[in-house]
Amino acid sequence: MIAIVDSGGANLASVMFAVERLGRPFTFTGDPDVISGASHVILPGVGAAGTAMAVLRERGLTECLRGLTQPVLGICLGMQLLFDWSAEGAVDLLGLIPGTIQKFEIKLPVPHMGWNTLETVREGELLRGLGEKPYVYFVHSYHAPIGDFTLAQTSYGAAFSSVISRDNVFGCQFHPERSGKTGAQILKNFVEL
Repeated sequence: MIAIVDSGGANLASVMFAVERLGRPFTFTGDPDVISGASHVILPGVGAAGTAMAVLRERGLTECLRGLTQPVLGICLGMQLLFDWSAEGAVDLLGLIPGTIQKFEIKLPVPHMGWNTLETVREGELLRGLGEKPYVYFVHSYHAPIGDFTLAQTSYGAAFSSVISRDNVFGCQFHPERSGKTGAQILKNFVEL
């Protein structure tokens, strides 16, 4: 059973529909026991880091998420929440990936919104079967740095991590649930881990 975490984000229905299309059983939950017992955990998120962390704390989910050993996938803000700290509200995050989330300081429109490409930095199971420079759909104003955890990067005024992986923790800065065949392949790769 896949657990989709009720993190209060606006993209929850589209994530559920995307997982449903994979034909995998899932549950939408904010229950730490259900999340801990799931085979895979998806942490979606849209909105502000401080608000999202407050929701996770209020629901008793921060320690639960920090203690998971099964595959975990953060999507958009959900990916950012996996890091140590965010400049968006100067808030401590889950601390599962080292690094800080920063606001775009570029001469391009922010938020970064629309289709852009993934450039593979290192091979990883999440990227299996995607082909050369696949396009995915982004909506974000803050970004993660490039680091040892980066599987793919994207350039928008500057390069940032668009797919990450460390131990059992994975993340996509873009919205795989809105990224057509590429996004469906990434979700399929994740649930097959």
